[in-house]
Amino acid sequence: MCTSIVEIVGAEGAGKGEGGWFPVTKAVVSYDHPHHALLEDAINIDFVNPALGPGARAAVELTLQSARDLGAALARAIAAAEREESARSRQV
Repeated sequence: MCTSIVEIVGAEGAGKGEGGWFPVTKAVVSYDHPHHALLEDAINIDFVNPALGPGARAAVELTLQSARDLGAALARAIAAAEREESARSRQV
């Protein structure tokens, strides 16, 4: 059964797909059937640039626990990066 759980956000960065590196303009996060992971459902994350066609896509399919762990790791890394940026701005 499809869940219809989809979140799309603008993104700015780069991803590596079948044709090499490409600029990323969106991130799509869904909970649905994976294409390759041997799971019933997965958190699917696609980094895409729709203007460049279907080849401009970098994707991952994660278990819910792996997605939780990734979210926590991202939160820790973001907090540390924000502290670093704050320290740099005070030094100028």
